Formats: sequence, structure tokens, C-alpha cells
Amino acid sequence: MKAVLGLEDGTFVAGNGFGVEGICSGELVFTTQMTGYMEALTDPGYAGQLLMFTYPLIGNYGVDRENFESPRVHARGCVVREIACVPAMQPSVAEFFRENGLLGISGVDTRRLTVKTRTVGTLRASLIVGSDDGEEAVRCARVSPPAGDADLIGSVSCPAPYRIAGAGKRVAVIDLGVKRSILTGLSRSGADIRVFPHTATPGDIMAAEPDALLITNGPGDPGKAADAIRCAREVVGTMPVIGIGMGTQVAALALGAGTYRMKFGHRGANQPVRYRDGSISITTQNHGFAVDGETLPGGCTVSYRNVNDGTVEGFEDKDLAITCVQFHPDIQFIDRVYRGIP
Repeated sequence: MKAVLGLEDGTFVAGNGFGVEGICSGELVFTTQMTGYMEALTDPGYAGQLLMFTYPLIGNYGVDRENFESPRVHARGCVVREIACVPAMQPSVAEFFRENGLLGISGVDTRRLTVKTRTVGTLRASLIVGSDDGEEAVRCARVSPPAGDADLIGSVSCPAPYRIAGAGKRVAVIDLGVKRSILTGLSRSGADIRVFPHTATPGDIMAAEPDALLITNGPGDPGKAADAIRCAREVVGTMPVIGIGMGTQVAALALGAGTYRMKFGHRGANQPVRYRDGSISITTQNHGFAVDGETLPGGCTVSYRNVNDGTVEGFEDKDLAITCVQFHPDIQFIDRVYRGIP
């Protein structure tokens, strides 16, 4: 199929479409990860975005459903240099896209588009599959709403509370677009998990009598998570608060700190962060906003910074029992934080 990707600055590139014919628009963002492409596509944090992979070959091992981060693909479209035609397992990514009504484009110089994004910042884009009309793709990109105007959290949060039973400490989770691996990590540690939608009130949280509150990752502007900010503000000081991804920004806003939109964000599985003791970890990240460390109140300590640009990747307040990380922690980290809950 013909396909074309247009950007709001007038750039357009033609390629080969996969999936189904149609049009989708959103921010064009890039991820540097070499594997885990289905984990990325099913990450609710990519809602509202066209996801571009910098690694040149995507789909070589097919679709591994066991590692989905949610039941469905949340990225609005997929941009790749080459899509594997003969994967190690079935179905192929192209077949999966076709069966699920998704849009993708291959045959694109993703490295050039990545350099452009790093130079000028994240741009609105539109992908048309079934046509090579670049001017129309640019027009669609320009009329699409700015990403900051979209309220994406409601589209990925759970519609009603639910429980994942466990014999350990009770953890209330505000779902802003939680990745399945986070809940799996908590469950493996033995937590009794009570998951709440993004509209939960402080009364809803307190009625569950939790031992701790966890605020999850999610898409878009953290300022749109008004109810979660209100909850965090009310419960801080009464129980430990854990923030992951967007949850870090929500906790910071609840404390009166500020956040800001990054030029092109951090996305991928190889982001280096330095802990305050000097040790460095390679982490998985997906965020376009960051905490302004200069605005954190007294008592808060920046615990992690990004090695590449020095942005805040985590903060703590030991007196208030707040632990927040901007990156997506592994199961060992989750278990360590869980075991630290009184």
C-alpha cells in the first residue's frame, strides 16, 4: 500500500503502508529501544502519539502477546525503517496491525526524522495509509490539536476500581495508564492491590485503608491529572506515596512544585540515570514532561538525574515517605520500595 507521513513544518516522506488504510494524527515521537517493540506499542503512555523506532528492523520475532503492557496498542500509528516479513513467530507485526485496524508505515528514513526531532523538537504529524498525498498529510498534521490540549488520561485509565488480591500490605494504585509490568511486580511482592481510576477522590482512597499510595505512569500533560494531584495532596503525610513515570510529576505538582514540557522527551530502553551516590543505571523511559527540580519544596531531595541532560529522574522526601522515579523501574526496585512500606 502507498503511505505518507506529513509533519506540521511542511516535511513529508512517502513509504510503504502496513496494517489498514486510513488516517491518524498525533505527536511524532521516537524510541531508541532495539527490542520490546510490542511492549512499547501497548504502553498506555504512548496514547495520542505516532511512535517511531530508531532501530532499523522491527518485527523480527513477531508478536509476543505475553509481554503486552496493556490489552491493546495505544500508539496511534507506527513508523519504521523496515518491517520484518518473515518473523520468528506468528503473527507478524504487519498481520497484527491488519487484524486490529492499526496503521503503520515502513521504508522511511527514521534516523533523519529523529535528527529533525532532536533539533527542532517534537512535531505534530499525520500518517495516511492508502495514499501518497504529502500535502494532504501536512495539512492534516497542521489542523490536528496540539498535544498539550489533549486530555489523554481518561482514555487509558480503568473505568472502575478493581482488586488484585494478595496477602501482604495493601497498596492503593491510581491508574493514569498503568503498565501491566508494574502491577505484576507489586503482585509478585505479595501486595494486596486496589486499583482506582484517575477520577478517584481522596475519600475513595482512604476508604480502602491502604498502607501506601502508588501513582502510575500515563500519557500527556501531568497537569491534566487534576484528581490524582488532589488525592496526592490530601494523603501526603498520612501514608507513603510512590510515584512512577507521570506519577512523579503528579506528586511534585501536589507538593507545589512545577513541571515543564521537554523539547523531545526521553523514550527508549537505554536512558542512563545517575543516583545521588554516583552509581549509574540504564533505564526504560517514556515521558515528554519533567519535574523542575528548582521548585521542589524543602525536605525534597533529587535522587536521580539523567546523565545526558541533567533533568530530574526522581526525588524523595524521607520525612513525608515520598519515593518517586521518572523511569520505569524493574521488579527488583518495586520489591525494594514495597518492602520499605511500614
